[in-house]
Amino acid sequence: MAERIVTVDSLKAYYIMESYGIERRVYAVDNVSFEIFKGEILGIAGESGCGKTTLVKALLGIIKPPLYIVGGEVRYNITNGGINILTLQEEEIKKLRWKVMSYIPQGSMSVLNPLRKIKDTFQDFVEAHQPEVDRITFNNIIRDHLVSLGLPLEVLNLYPHQLSGGMRQRITIALSTIFKPDIIFADEPTTALDVVVQRGVLQLLQRIQKQAQNTLVIIGHDMSIHARITDRVAIMYAGKIIEIGNTREIYNTPLHPYTRYLIASLPRIGDKSYKTSIPGTPPSLANPPTGCRFHPRCPDVMDICSKEVPPLIEAKDGHRVACFRVSNGG
Repeated sequence: MAERIVTVDSLKAYYIMESYGIERRVYAVDNVSFEIFKGEILGIAGESGCGKTTLVKALLGIIKPPLYIVGGEVRYNITNGGINILTLQEEEIKKLRWKVMSYIPQGSMSVLNPLRKIKDTFQDFVEAHQPEVDRITFNNIIRDHLVSLGLPLEVLNLYPHQLSGGMRQRITIALSTIFKPDIIFADEPTTALDVVVQRGVLQLLQRIQKQAQNTLVIIGHDMSIHARITDRVAIMYAGKIIEIGNTREIYNTPLHPYTRYLIASLPRIGDKSYKTSIPGTPPSLANPPTGCRFHPRCPDVMDICSKEVPPLIEAKDGHRVACFRVSNGG
């Protein structure tokens, strides 16, 4: 049985705002439970606004108002008994970041200082987390890391604006993985990149994961990317995980109607059939529907769907789904 590196149990992460004495809640992550296994590539997929990025913030312990943890835990199994990261102080979490878990954000320019050369950015980063490293050791660390990733050393003497979007993203990935973290979270790592550059970025992520034998979590709405590189994929909808399992299994036999729509939208060579979009619009996370949150858009809706929340059950070995049609044998 695969070893769990992270266990998420009944996690509730809400945005809570108050105006004129009236409290407003956005149920961005609502009672989510799943596992991340050591050495796997896990995809987290779903439409924009479904709660993916908020889930990653909770997994990294980046909790700042108006985001609050209302319930549940995120347990990293790095010690005997594990550590619930949501109970740690900020200074304790900082000691884990970049070494135990690392984060690759959506935009490379939000990470790279436009006024500093790439080498200086690496130096700032290393000094902040390993201040005892001397100049010679630092140069060796950077050189060996870039060479191992197949990146040219010439980029170290350039400014971010002198690099292409794809190279900036590769440098951001190199920066985020320099301390060989156990688990890497990549949030939309190929956003705004063309198809050819996307492929190079994905290949770099795969190379890092294979070399270090660590765990990679890819967050994004592009189902073709998940199909290409992930071992398992979790489908999110309106703050909940509605299906999770082996990637090939889910793409071949999706069980949830929402998952079927997502996969049916993928283009296929030689397929000239008309693609239909998902009916309706995603619900507001401030006022989600009762019962199954997909029921207002679902073509297979039953009476129970609007009244009760379907549990995430194991329909097949390792393949779980939250749908009454499946659990009731319909």
